[in-house]
Amino acid sequence: MINIALFGPPGSGKGTQSKLILEKYGLTYISTGDILRQEIAEATPLGLAVKSIIERGALASDEIIMQVIESHINTDALSKGILFDGFPRTNAQCYMLEDLLGKMDTALNCMIFLDVPEAELCRRMLERARTSGRSDDNIDVINRRLEEYHQKTLPVIDFYEERGKIFHIDGMNSVEEIFSKITDVISKSL
Repeated sequence: MINIALFGPPGSGKGTQSKLILEKYGLTYISTGDILRQEIAEATPLGLAVKSIIERGALASDEIIMQVIESHINTDALSKGILFDGFPRTNAQCYMLEDLLGKMDTALNCMIFLDVPEAELCRRMLERARTSGRSDDNIDVINRRLEEYHQKTLPVIDFYEERGKIFHIDGMNSVEEIFSKITDVISKSL
């Protein structure tokens, strides 16, 4: 089983690269952001609970995120593993993920970190807001999201660095170059 976490700040290209990874490796896709946005759109109890949190650029609690992960982690028989897009986002979630995968008798193979300068992240997210209409891509929310990322999410790098599972990739290259580097990382980590 191949288990990969694609990691990076908002706007780093995780969604774009996820599509390519899924196509090549046949993994089950788990994007907490996509799942939460869908829950909000469907006005489910979970969606109603997290709507105001996400709209102001904050992170949903570890407990809510783990509920989402546990309810979506069941892979089908044809799946070759799991691609986590933007998860884990806190050190507590790292431990929860290790425990959950351990119960499935598997582990995370690697975490791929897409590194992009902050000015470029802002430019990308504002462009995404213009083209996709995402309401959480406005300058105030973007600044809060990046602040949350620096405070709560960046420590995840150290967690996986200590375990030798994090791989840094320059997210400023072309989509094709980034994907080529990602496939190299996956090959090395298997």
